[in-house]
Amino acid sequence: MILRRLSALLFPPGPDGSSGPHGVVAPLLIVLTFVSGLVDAVSYLGLDHVFVANMTGNVVFLGFALAGDRELSGAATVLALGAFIAGAMAAGRLRRDRPAARMFGPLVAVQAALVGAAFAATSSGGGQLAVVGLLALGMGLQNAVVHRLAVPDLTTTVVTRALTGLAADPWGAPALRRLVSVVALLCGAFAGGLLTLHHGSRWALLAAVVLLAWVAVAGLRVGAGRKSG
Repeated sequence: MILRRLSALLFPPGPDGSSGPHGVVAPLLIVLTFVSGLVDAVSYLGLDHVFVANMTGNVVFLGFALAGDRELSGAATVLALGAFIAGAMAAGRLRRDRPAARMFGPLVAVQAALVGAAFAATSSGGGQLAVVGLLALGMGLQNAVVHRLAVPDLTTTVVTRALTGLAADPWGAPALRRLVSVVALLCGAFAGGLLTLHHGSRWALLAAVVLLAWVAVAGLRVGAGRKSG
């Protein structure tokens, strides 16, 4: 019920009272946006100053590393980029000829497993590069399925276009979605930063695993409903 109400705020019903075409997937993408902030806080503050969700930053960081910045790890940045691309490619193959809504839950479940593996590696003192690779692989999966769903204004990682739209376009439902997306990423980064800086990376990763597991269960129900419908 709560998800449906949130969905109605993000995509108001039409004149005939019909619900939006994306159903409860829209608020689930807001949760994934929050998770993106969590894992980027872990990777940047707790690992090798690298992003695992926002690849734009990594491309810039790679340029800085190649220019000679010794505070940035070129190896970690290349690994994050490669793992992200690999995750996106794998998701693209898995969802081929299958409706995106049906693959949403299963792919988020795989992402939860990958973040869970990163949590286990962090808790056992595993290598930082392994954690970076696992997290970036999971984020590649997430971004691929979100790209396929094509829910307007809810990309779960990119906020530059959202901020541009907020500034350039009149207020309305799209502006609300953009604002919520930006706030969700900010809150995720804030929560992840607090946990990582004061309690360690594993607690932020644990929070991400719990949220992803919940989204996966909700997504599986959405997929089952679409199949039966």
